[in-house]
Amino acid sequence: MKVIIAMKGCEFSIGLSPQEPILEIKNKIQHSHGIPVSSQTLTVCGWELIDGLDLDDYPLISEGTKIYLSTKHTPLVLQQHNGKIKITVKFSARKIDIEVDKTDSVRSLKEKIHIVDGTPIKRMTLFFSGSEMEDDYRSLVEYGIGEFSEIIVFLKNMTRVVAEPPIRRLDLVVQTSSSLLNAAKISVEMNDTSTVNEVGKLLQERNVLPCDDYIFIHKQRLMRDQCSLRWHGVQNGDYLYIFKGTVTRGG
Repeated sequence: MKVIIAMKGCEFSIGLSPQEPILEIKNKIQHSHGIPVSSQTLTVCGWELIDGLDLDDYPLISEGTKIYLSTKHTPLVLQQHNGKIKITVKFSARKIDIEVDKTDSVRSLKEKIHIVDGTPIKRMTLFFSGSEMEDDYRSLVEYGIGEFSEIIVFLKNMTRVVAEPPIRRLDLVVQTSSSLLNAAKISVEMNDTSTVNEVGKLLQERNVLPCDDYIFIHKQRLMRDQCSLRWHGVQNGDYLYIFKGTVTRGG
């Protein structure tokens, strides 16, 4: 399969086998681009790829996945996307400036607007560059939002507000990596309003997970412990991947 290696100022594709050692990937990069193995750091979803593991230890990596490459002399490309930015939120008669993370979703942006301004989340419809922003799991940076971007807020009439969708039961497959356990697949059933933390507690009760030091990934995106499966856009039959480690967001 082919993946995309992204570094500051350029991207290039590289062919890999599913059992490719991480160290061998770095050797290929050194051979093709002259970057010493000792200075390379590879990351996916904010998690560093470890030299002692193989590619199949990372089930979230598939055809076309973007792997970020940095060197000791180059800041992580991923960190450039994870920083805090200031944006302007404009209402019909006022505007406010707030600080957000580029990795925030539209839903979490609405939550921050509610905290700062008190506007009910259900009344908000957000627009950027003339297009409506959906309450999905895409990050703000994926919408093209950067420092000093202006978000327009339209308010719905309360009589027209659509009720929250009913709670749904989701049949999910949890895939653990060999670095955490023995690459097991576990079927779980959860409400879509359940948080990622609640999924973790259920797996701990089944003696599947340790008490700490693990992260959840859904569709190549890091999941947040206190947010619901619905918030992350998880659908019936989806896979959730678990890896050993912790992630510190850039600031």
